[in-house]
Amino acid sequence: MTTTHAFWLAGREATGEATFDVTNSFDGRLVGKVSVPTEAQVEEAVAAAHAVVDEFAATPAHVRAAALDHVSKRLAERTEEIALVISAENGKPIKWARGEVGRAVSVFRFAAEEARRWNAGEAQRLDTEAGGAGRLALTRRIPKGVVLGIAPFNFPLNLSAHKVAPAIAVGAPIILKPAPSTPISSLILGELLAETDLPAGSWSILTVPNDRMPALVQDERLPVISFTGSDKVGYAIQQSVPHKHCTLELGGNAAAVVLPDWSSEEDLDWAASRIATFSNYQGGQSCISVQRVIVDSSVHDRLLPKIVAAVEAQVTGDPSDAATDVGPLVDEAAAQRVESWVDEAVAAGAKLLVGGKREGATYAPTVLTELPADVTLARSEVFGPVLTIAVVDGEAEAFAAVNDSDFGLQAGVFTHDLQAAFRAHRALEVGGVIVGDVPSYRADQMPYGGAKRSGVGREGVKYAMDDYTYERVLVLTGLAL
Repeated sequence: MTTTHAFWLAGREATGEATFDVTNSFDGRLVGKVSVPTEAQVEEAVAAAHAVVDEFAATPAHVRAAALDHVSKRLAERTEEIALVISAENGKPIKWARGEVGRAVSVFRFAAEEARRWNAGEAQRLDTEAGGAGRLALTRRIPKGVVLGIAPFNFPLNLSAHKVAPAIAVGAPIILKPAPSTPISSLILGELLAETDLPAGSWSILTVPNDRMPALVQDERLPVISFTGSDKVGYAIQQSVPHKHCTLELGGNAAAVVLPDWSSEEDLDWAASRIATFSNYQGGQSCISVQRVIVDSSVHDRLLPKIVAAVEAQVTGDPSDAATDVGPLVDEAAAQRVESWVDEAVAAGAKLLVGGKREGATYAPTVLTELPADVTLARSEVFGPVLTIAVVDGEAEAFAAVNDSDFGLQAGVFTHDLQAAFRAHRALEVGGVIVGDVPSYRADQMPYGGAKRSGVGREGVKYAMDDYTYERVLVLTGLAL
């Protein structure tokens, strides 16, 4: 019998009048049915969150921290079960799904730690001018209100964690809307939150269809929106509610630069292995997946065959198999789009070295060179297991190639030269520069976000907490300072 998953309304399980199916993109099997909230139930969740704003903000730090610790612990205990769900609904190879659960464990742990030291306040003497004699300012951060968190399909658990954990840490109620193709792992997160003592109304997880989201986005009781997804949708949200605070984690076409000093056989083997792995590790469905490799001409001819061999060695197949490196894309339509972009590039003159084949929702790991500058693949985020390689002469040309993009999320720079690393950090128009590795590295406690069309605001637990709050100043008068 197929399980029908309830959603979470103000901290309790609830079901609506309709359901939708979640299917496995690799073999088409039904993973589960998910209940859809009615408009009245959505209104109830929003009203409950709005009503609890003051109470939740006043919740003692130890209560919020204990809840976050509990979720972290329970995620760790249920790792294998949740990893299997992620793999089934997302198509992610099981080894990467286990890694995603491990990251979510850390996110909730980091949030518990931050909750315990959060909001102590910053004291500032104001008697630096005569008019401030006897005055002291105390600045604290206060939640802006209810957060509407909109999570994507590619990291359905961890990117939900990056919405929920910082909100709980600061005492901001949150309504989480998971992606329709991957809601079940987020609903399991609700099971763990329901085991805590958080106030009713402080969190809901609503499986609302995308076509009903505009009303939630526009709702004035939800002053903060945290969205991860495509730049087209993200900026449409921002433009529709310019008076709201929007954190937008959007797309990229991340570049890995290989500079001349990265030249030993060991260096090149490492770069090839990392590039091959992290252009394909989520089927390329990561905003910081390696899409562009920019190689100095002095090492290009030695590195290129190593990358091709490493990509060919990627094992494509059933995501439930521990040996699989690359599973299917989220659905067949996504794979068809990738196929069309590659076909367009090849027709325009790009050279296909490996891959370029689709079977259902699975697209083979692909490497292209000599990519024309005006094709879709050169300018947009492919969000698939496709890698392009370009050759340049010198550091300046390499950095200019990275910046020749509408996006700027992260970049990787393979170099041993500390001065070159600092020049890259100064020159590259991205949110993060990863030296000695691919751009796909993310530590969940560090600030994460982009420049240009890659979004606004930052995630990373402490930095999201800043985004969800504002500074409120208390001035005390007549003190003996």
